[in-house]
Amino acid sequence: MIGWGVVGAGWVARDFVLPAIAAARDAHLVGVHDRDPAALHGITPTFERLEDLLAAPGLDAVYVATPNHAHAPVVQAVAAAGVPVLCEKPLANDVPTAKEMVAATAGLLAGTAFDQRFHPAHEAIAAMVAHGELGVVTTVRIVYGCWLPPDWASPVGRRSAAGLDPEARRRDNWRVDPARAGGGAMIDLAPHGIDLTGRILGEDLVDLVALTATRVHDYADPAADDTAVLAGRTASGTLLSHHVSFSTADPLPRRRLEVVGTRAQLVAEDTLGQDPGGTLTRIDAVTGAAAPVPFDTGAGPFIRQLAAFGAAVRAVAPWPYPLDRDLALHALLMEAACP
Repeated sequence: MIGWGVVGAGWVARDFVLPAIAAARDAHLVGVHDRDPAALHGITPTFERLEDLLAAPGLDAVYVATPNHAHAPVVQAVAAAGVPVLCEKPLANDVPTAKEMVAATAGLLAGTAFDQRFHPAHEAIAAMVAHGELGVVTTVRIVYGCWLPPDWASPVGRRSAAGLDPEARRRDNWRVDPARAGGGAMIDLAPHGIDLTGRILGEDLVDLVALTATRVHDYADPAADDTAVLAGRTASGTLLSHHVSFSTADPLPRRRLEVVGTRAQLVAEDTLGQDPGGTLTRIDAVTGAAAPVPFDTGAGPFIRQLAAFGAAVRAVAPWPYPLDRDLALHALLMEAACP
C-alpha cells in the first residue's frame, strides 16, 4: 500500500485525486494539507502544517495540486524531506522556477501529473502508432476547450460540495491570473496536448509556435488569453495542430483528438479531460470504412496515473516520464507564448 499525501484541496484534488486514492487497491490517504484551512472542510485526515504532513508515519508519496505559482515551494519541501512527488501540470508559472524545481528533485523520484497520458483510449492510440497500424503518421490534431468566464469560481469539489459550507465551496479563478497561472487558456490547456502528442508518437515536439487572442471574456488582466492556436513539429516531421479555448460553450463539441496516418486515421472524442470514457474510431485510408476501437471505458486516468507512480515508488516499474523531459516541453510552450 502506497501512503499518499495531497497538498492543495481544490476541485481537482477533491473530484479526482482523493477519489482515485480511495478507489485504489494499493493506495491509502495519509492526509491532506492546504494553506487555506477553509479548503480542508469535510476532508479527513488533514494537516494544518505541511511539515507535519511530511513527517507523518506511512507517507510514501505526495501529490501537489496547488495553483501553478505555488508548486515550487511545496515540491522543494517534499524533495527536502526525501519523499517522491507527483506535481500537477504545468510545472510552474514560469521557466526559471520550473528549472529550480527540477534541480531540487535531482536523484529523487519526481514527475508531472499529466493524467491524460494514462487514459485507456490514448494508450490504445499509442500502441497502434508504435505497431505501425496507421502507416506514416503525418499529423496530430487536437481541440480542447471549455467555458471559463471572468466570474467563474472553481468549486472546491463539484461532486463533494454538498457537505461544504458556502465559504469553503468556492475559490477564486486563479487560472486567468497570469501572475499565478503563467497565462490563460494556452498555459492551462495546451500542456496536455503537447505532452500527449509525445506520448502518442513516441517522440516529442522540437518546434512550436502559437497565436493567442482574447475574443470573448473581459479578464482583469489582458495578458490572459481565452483562445489559442498552436502548431508544432517533431524531429521526424510529424505536425501538431492544437486549438485550446476558454471561450467554447460547454454544450458544443470541444474535445477531439485525431491522429492522421497514411493507412488509417484515428478519431477520439471526449477522451481529453479527467474523466473515463469517450469514443475511439478507426477510419481506413483505403475504404473509408469507420470502425470503433475497443478500450476500457470505465478506467479513470487518475487512478491509472496513481497506480503507475505507485509502482515506481515500490520499484516495481520505472516512471517513464523524466522531469527533464517535462521541463523541456514546458520551456518550449512558454517560449511559444512569449515569442
